[in-house]
Amino acid sequence: MLEKVYTKNAPDAIGPYSQAVKCGGMLFTSGQIAINPASGEVEVATIEAQTEQVMKNLGAVLEEAGSSYEKVVKTTCFLSDMADFAAFNQVYGKYMTEKPARSCVAAKQLPKNVLVEVEVIAEL
Repeated sequence: MLEKVYTKNAPDAIGPYSQAVKCGGMLFTSGQIAINPASGEVEVATIEAQTEQVMKNLGAVLEEAGSSYEKVVKTTCFLSDMADFAAFNQVYGKYMTEKPARSCVAAKQLPKNVLVEVEVIAEL
């Protein structure tokens, strides 16, 4: 049985999807971008600042679901420019200390023209 996850501490979905879904002891998040949940806007411009906001948004969804960064088993990361890879990794690494499996790809364009989007799969 699928259970949808919602928290006001992460941005509302900007399309027909949930922030995350629980299924079979696992959590599957939708991709998070650098939207400030309080304003509903992208308020930061650098890859570092956007990655910080993305990770805060993911942390809020993980917490609401009863999970944590320590229980993340897989991430998928999208960058608008692979030249930002090292700077992205600096921020990402502060949160993903257990070093889950990961894919990181460049995307031609991300929603709201952000620089980074990250989704996770985690244990509950």
